[in-house]
Parts: sequence; structure tokens; C-alpha cells
Amino acid sequence: MLKRFAGWWLAGPATLAVVVFLMLPVAATIATTFGEDGGVLAPYLAFFNSGFRRTVLWRTIEISLATTAISLVVGFLTAYVVSKSPARLKSLLIIAAVFPLLTGVVVRSFAWLIILGKNGILNNFLVGVGAIGEPLSMLYTQGSVIVAMVYLFVPLMILTLVGVLENIPDDVVQASASLGATPAATFRQVILPLAVPGLIVGAVLVFTGSFTAYATPQLLGGERQMVMGTLMYQRAMVSFDWVGASTIAAIMVVITVTVVLAMSRIARRLNPMAT
Repeated sequence: MLKRFAGWWLAGPATLAVVVFLMLPVAATIATTFGEDGGVLAPYLAFFNSGFRRTVLWRTIEISLATTAISLVVGFLTAYVVSKSPARLKSLLIIAAVFPLLTGVVVRSFAWLIILGKNGILNNFLVGVGAIGEPLSMLYTQGSVIVAMVYLFVPLMILTLVGVLENIPDDVVQASASLGATPAATFRQVILPLAVPGLIVGAVLVFTGSFTAYATPQLLGGERQMVMGTLMYQRAMVSFDWVGASTIAAIMVVITVTVVLAMSRIARRLNPMAT
């Protein structure tokens, strides 16, 4: 009898912690949006009836999807090279990939202010080599936010994919080659499908992180490139509109869960082994 319920007893403390410190606060935040006058859905109707807020929502989704797509490509190629490197070089490459994670998000985002500013490193270099006549306005654009977000989340993608690619048996790749498959066909039909589970996890991590980011969009996007995280902060800490901030938080939760489920379903269709 005790053995039968041993798993429940062991999982109980962790489950209770998740419920108390994660699920209940989220539920309480969402519940505050349903107690206002004007109807249960009034805060949500007010949000979607605002052209400015719809623009912020769409901009946030665009930035998150672009960051995820670029991180997938860069992270996969880098992880593939790392996984095929000799043991000593592999360790050095993994350390190089992890090293940026040892620095705070604010510090790493602030570094891009120095790189992309009008008097920054990149503009000074382009002017110095004669590529441009005067400095470009790179900051406070959607592109600057995406570049910084990719820099922040690519290490997570690399770490997620390295383990998956390392576990692909060499015999499978060699068998594909012995059957006449070209390297490109082997990559497309063998390596890529087997890496789908890692791609799912990496895409989920990058999308959720970029969709809910605050510090990087605030520093590099400012008011011109406001996203949902900065809008929620503004509503809560500047306007003291707690219902509006809770509505934004609820919408972010729903969209995040929906996109994550959609990614998982698409991946399962591409590769049944990812289920």
C-alpha cells in the first residue's frame, strides 16, 4: 500500500509548491479582470478595441517569432558543429556558448546600446571603412530588439540541441550514407527529424522568454517599440491600472500556451517520434 502511493508522496511537496507559488498567483491575477463593471469581458474588449494595444500585441508576436526562427537556425547550425567537434574543443565551445549566460540580462542588453548607438562601435566601424557617410539610427527599432533578443536566447538553444544531436547514433548516419544518400539528404531526412524534440524544447524556451521579456525591449526599443511586457509595466507602475495590467498578463498567458501547444502539434506531425 505504501509503495503504491510512494510516488504521490514524493511528488506532493513539489506539486504543492507549484500550485501555491505559480498557479494560484496567476489565477488570482486573471480573476481580477472579471470583477469589473461593464461585463465579464469588458477589460478584454477594451484591450482589443484599442488600435494602439493591438499594435503592441502584434509587434510582440512578430519579435518573438522572428527571434525564435533566427535562434533555431543559428542555434541548430552551431550545436551541430559543437556536437561533431573533438572532446576538448567541444568543451571549449560549450563554455563559450554558456559564458554570456553568466552575465545579467540588463548588462548584456546595455552592451548593445554601446554597439548600435550613433557613436557606437558598429557605426564608427562603418564610417571608418567608408561604408556609410554618417551614422545610422539603429537603436529603438524592431531590428535592434530582435538582434539583442537573439543574442540573449541563442545560448539556450545551443545547449538544448547539443545533447540531442550528440545522442544521434553515428551508425544511423553511416547507414544513410551507405545507402547512397547525399550529405544534404542525410541531414534533411535523418538528422533533422531526429533533432525535432530538441527543436521543440528550444523553440518553446526562446518564444516564451522573448514574448515575456521586459528589460531588453525597454532598453533597446523604448517607447517607439513598446511590447506587451513594457506595456504591462506601464499600466501597473505608471498608470496604476491594475485591472489593465492583469488583462495584459492574462492575454500573454493565453497566447503563450496556445503557441507552445501549436508548436508541439506541428512538430508531432513532422515527426511522430517527438510525441
